[in-house]
This record gives sequence, structure tokens and C-alpha cells, in this order.
Amino acid sequence: MKFISWNIDSLNAALTGTSTRAGETREVLQKIEAAQPDAFAIQETKLSKNGPTKKHQAALAEMFSEYDYAWRSSVEPARKGYAGTMYLYRHGLTPTVTKPKIGAPSTMDDEGRLLTLEFPDFYLVDVYTPNSGEGLRRLADRQKWDDCYREYLHQLDQKKPVLASGDFNCAHEPIDLAHPENNHHSAGFTDEEREHFTKLLKAGFVDSFRYLYPDQAGAYSWWAQRVRTSKQNNSGWRIDYWLVSDRIKEKIQESKMIDSGKRRDHTPIELDIDL
Repeated sequence: MKFISWNIDSLNAALTGTSTRAGETREVLQKIEAAQPDAFAIQETKLSKNGPTKKHQAALAEMFSEYDYAWRSSVEPARKGYAGTMYLYRHGLTPTVTKPKIGAPSTMDDEGRLLTLEFPDFYLVDVYTPNSGEGLRRLADRQKWDDCYREYLHQLDQKKPVLASGDFNCAHEPIDLAHPENNHHSAGFTDEEREHFTKLLKAGFVDSFRYLYPDQAGAYSWWAQRVRTSKQNNSGWRIDYWLVSDRIKEKIQESKMIDSGKRRDHTPIELDIDL
């Protein structure tokens, strides 16, 4: 089976925008549709609490005509039009959709950050992990989130294998970013975030890309949008992952980044696995 995950940074802009960036985003969506994944996980949809509008629905029906979808948006008391997740899955698949609350602090459980599809033999989990923020002001809450999320995945894993993807907002090891020496105290590469990611893997999961390519450097999934040369200089971070239950890691066939051309920010990631 083939699965793709992407932090799209506004589904509304992707589907209805007229900017150059919106056009670049649609080109990537067309590439994803052409790859014909069984399911496509999206983060940072930034949709309203009512989900896709009629205009969004029409655009999705045209672009992904062979897919159904499930969504989760940020709701009060969380900020409007913030975060959010979505799954597109092929016609014929009939997953059970859940929108779990994991006991996360502050408004994190209301920000639409977690969406789960249950299939007969496995779970698919889409996550948009909270960023620790400027000045690490949200780092303490982020650590509590990490604990809650790890326990949630562990509970699912007791029932059947888990495939968890999304923007984890953490570069786990120095090999996972271009300039580790300059970012030790930056959000996404603090000791605390990295230690929690290690705890997550030790709870029974494997980083599918690093499992296949343990020594590959220069492989990133995010380049700063505000820095014009970030991508051409490959000054990036690998903060998007496909995690797989350790007991099915030998079924992983491929785990890779999908080329998003000139578009900076996140690039999609793909998992091919024999289920």
C-alpha cells in the first residue's frame, strides 16, 4: 500500500488561491494524485470549524475524484482557522474515523491536530504536533503533548499495528538538519523535544526513513519559506515522518520525500509498505 503525508500550509489557499505559491501547491497536489496513494494525510489545513466549503468540496471532487475524505478543524476555545488535519482515502476503503482527545494541555486538544483512521488490520494516524514557538514559550506544553501523544499511540499499538505520519516539528538527530550547531536552542531541535521523540520510538515505533537510510544526510522535508535561498542551498530540516509499529518494520518497502519543486516550506513524504 502507498501512503502520502503533507503539511500543506492552508488547504484553502491551495484549492482557491491565485498566487504563484498557490499554483505551486496545486502542482504538488497533482503530483500526489498521479501517484495514486491509498490514503493522503494533510496537516495545517487552516479550515473553519465547519470544514471544507462548497467551493473546497468542488475543488477536491475535481482534483481527487477517486477519494473520500475526513477532516478535523480547530474549534473554540482554540483559535479559528488554525492547525487542522484531513485524510483523503480511496473509494472502496471504509475506515472508522475518530477525532481523539488525548488530554493535551491548553487548547491543543481543540486545535484539530489529530485524526485517526481505523482499518481491519491497522491504524492510520495523522498528527500536526504543536510547535514550541518563538522563544520556546510553548515548550512546556509541547512536552506534555508529546507524553499524551506517545501514550495514545502506545494504546493503539496494543490492538493492531500503527502507521503514524505528519509534521512532528522535531529534527531528531543532528543528521536531520543542515545546521545543528546553530540550532541547539531552536524550536524543533531542543534537547527536550529530541528526548521525547526518542521516547516515542522506544515505545515501539520505527522512523521508516531512517530505518531504510540510517546514514543518509542532506535529506530534508522542510525549508524556511521566508529564506529565499533555503531550498536551493538545501538548508533544511527533516521534521515530517512516517512512523511504523516496530513489529511490522520489515514490511516497509520505501520511505521518501516527494520533490515539490521550487516551493519552500514542507514537502510531501511517502511510505510504501506491504500490508
